[in-house]
Amino acid sequence: MAFFRSVSALSRLRSRVGQQSNLANSVRWLQTSSSGNTDLFSELKELVPEYQERVKKLKKEHGSVELGKITVDMVLGGMRGMTALVWLGSAVDPDEGIRFRGMSIPECQKKLPGAFPGGEPLPEAVLWLLLTGKIPNKEQVDSLAQELRSRATIPEYAYKAIDALPVSAHPMTQFTTGVMALQVQSEFQKAYEGGIAKARYWEPTYEDSLNLIARLPAIAAYIYRRKYKDGKIIPLDDSLDYGANYAHMLGFDDPEMLEFMRLYISIHSDHEGGNVSSHTAHLVASPLSDPYLAFAAALNGLAGPLHGLANQEVLRWIRSIVAEFGTPNISTEQLTDYINKTLSSGQVVPGYGHGVLRQTDPRYTCQREFALKHLPNDPLFQLVSKIKEVVPPILTKLGKVKNPWPNVDAHSGVLLNYYGLTEENYYTVLFGVSRSIGVGPQLIWDRALGMPLERPKSVTLEKLEQLCAK
Repeated sequence: MAFFRSVSALSRLRSRVGQQSNLANSVRWLQTSSSGNTDLFSELKELVPEYQERVKKLKKEHGSVELGKITVDMVLGGMRGMTALVWLGSAVDPDEGIRFRGMSIPECQKKLPGAFPGGEPLPEAVLWLLLTGKIPNKEQVDSLAQELRSRATIPEYAYKAIDALPVSAHPMTQFTTGVMALQVQSEFQKAYEGGIAKARYWEPTYEDSLNLIARLPAIAAYIYRRKYKDGKIIPLDDSLDYGANYAHMLGFDDPEMLEFMRLYISIHSDHEGGNVSSHTAHLVASPLSDPYLAFAAALNGLAGPLHGLANQEVLRWIRSIVAEFGTPNISTEQLTDYINKTLSSGQVVPGYGHGVLRQTDPRYTCQREFALKHLPNDPLFQLVSKIKEVVPPILTKLGKVKNPWPNVDAHSGVLLNYYGLTEENYYTVLFGVSRSIGVGPQLIWDRALGMPLERPKSVTLEKLEQLCAK
């Protein structure tokens, strides 16, 4: 079998965009790419040997270096705080929050190209940054946007697979089904069956990842139109960028909604590798399952109430406050009483706390800034602002919460609701589309760096007790 990048696949390698990268903690992260090359694959191909050599050196010279102790609390506590995998795209600092290749969200907003001067970062720019570690210029981002549009054709059988489900099926169930249907066209599977050399696994993984990222908005938009609207497909607009096109295919063309979608996708794209969806993708891909299989598994993790489903729970809870008092314009005393009632009933305040963060999530902060700019007088936004003032002191007083501050989910639902996307059951699909931009690059690097099958050691409860007794 001819190698997949020959005649049949070559036609898909259009307008590739790229830049050089550096993973070290360096100000070069903050430099705009000086490369005039708009071929991402070629640029990435030059980077791979450098990264491979760095990994080889780490294993050879520092393989026995200890990264920390493993405690019983870690084993019984969801492996929290346990350093166990490499994730190139981003890292979460407990106090500073997320950094994409070393850049904070405000730095990304300032330095990454937007749809217009001063606009929110384009998701294509975030994808470029996560994959290569360097900031693209506008020409390169526009070229990548065009490439993604050229890859976005959806086979008819993918729609039919979704249609086989009842319309009442949860949007995430339909979304995972659509992704699995797309797997039929996996370039990695074809290449592996054709005997591709291990050193080149990353190449078909690259193809699958970019195809998957490109096609998700159309699949996701179809599910929304099928479940909540008239079922008619709104075609992709070749003049729009990734985020704007997604909003357009959903049925929204308000320029502010298009801009918010760019922000939403960018800030939800990646959150280091230990969260459920990202880790799941890495784990499932480790036995060489292709990106479609890995990402479908990631979506099933994202659909859990303690992960991506949390954003819909926040809006429901806020609506329950409005229903309780008949208005969002309530006093601090009324809000305090309602929050205490929520907690005393054994429930949590949705949108507050985080497994890693110990300060307000910067993803919350940038959404708040967007709201202050575009919808400062919206009653639900004002209620969200009041909740942010009331909840942390209450949670702090309880003494059981490590992080009483709002996370990314505390704000997004109110903004989506304001622009007319009121169906909160769909919100996790938005999260899923976004997460592909973080997961895809990592799966490419997993294969480029030869990351092995993930196989941690487990112990029985009896063995754990024996170890503790010693």
